[in-house]
Amino acid sequence: MDFESRVLPELRPIVAQFPGFQLEENLEWSRSLLSSPPIEKSEHVSTTSRMIPGAAGEILVKIYEPTQRTGANLPAMLWIHGGGYVLGHPDMDDALCERFVQAAKCVVVSVDYRLAPEHPYPAAIDDCYAGLTWMTGEAESLGIDVDRVAIAGASGGGGLTAALALMARDKGGPALIFQMPLYPMIDNRNISASSHEITADNATWNRTNNLAAWSMYLGEGTDASEVSPYAVPSRAESLAGLPPTYTCVGQVDLFRDETIEYVTRLAQAGVDVEFHLYPGTFHSFEMIVPQAEVSQRASQSYVDAMARALNP
Repeated sequence: MDFESRVLPELRPIVAQFPGFQLEENLEWSRSLLSSPPIEKSEHVSTTSRMIPGAAGEILVKIYEPTQRTGANLPAMLWIHGGGYVLGHPDMDDALCERFVQAAKCVVVSVDYRLAPEHPYPAAIDDCYAGLTWMTGEAESLGIDVDRVAIAGASGGGGLTAALALMARDKGGPALIFQMPLYPMIDNRNISASSHEITADNATWNRTNNLAAWSMYLGEGTDASEVSPYAVPSRAESLAGLPPTYTCVGQVDLFRDETIEYVTRLAQAGVDVEFHLYPGTFHSFEMIVPQAEVSQRASQSYVDAMARALNP
């Protein structure tokens, strides 16, 4: 069965039109595909941009918070945008970050980490860790409750979320009460069945893209057996001690099998995990076709999960 026929009818029109990324042939053009027009901002959410100390120079963060604040400290979430470690910018997730603020009554900090291949591993994860430590270190000025801090991201941002949870665990902080690595990019070996299944040019993320992106992030010829779990979270020897987790993935997503394996290992390690598999859906379906019924159901599910986690 070909890729398109496996996709839900309500999602098929976008697949038929999708031009496909060309990471090696035309990276800048591929990056332009993720640039989105400015959203109509919610009057209930205030957004500011700040330059903060990163791992190697200043980095941009966008801070989203309720417009009307009572003075009480709010829970906080670090959001990490997707893009396979090589694409993307915080601006593309403005609408989603506003949804998290309103549903979870929280402060969201979205970090503009450095991208490969210009900045290969460990640039991105180091910037994300710098963003997390800055956010918790500035708790007083940001008006956040350091006892209610979560991290989240999608795709490559999901991979960085999983890596950041490992790093925070191993470094002894900052303390996290929840992580949400959505359909995460966490295994550079590309040996799973789903990795070999999703090869169509019009798949929103296919095997060719994934091989190219991992090569750009880790560097050519990297020995998979010697890679740090902070680069490739599936390489972590133990997932014990990680915070409660929520994730989801589409059944025709390249990352289906590595996500299922990660969920299984979390459960076996005693980590509370909630997982959803959506039949007939491709990579990032709910962001690419947000008006579809299945997309609304999926995004509402994870927004609600974050709200529950941050407001126990």
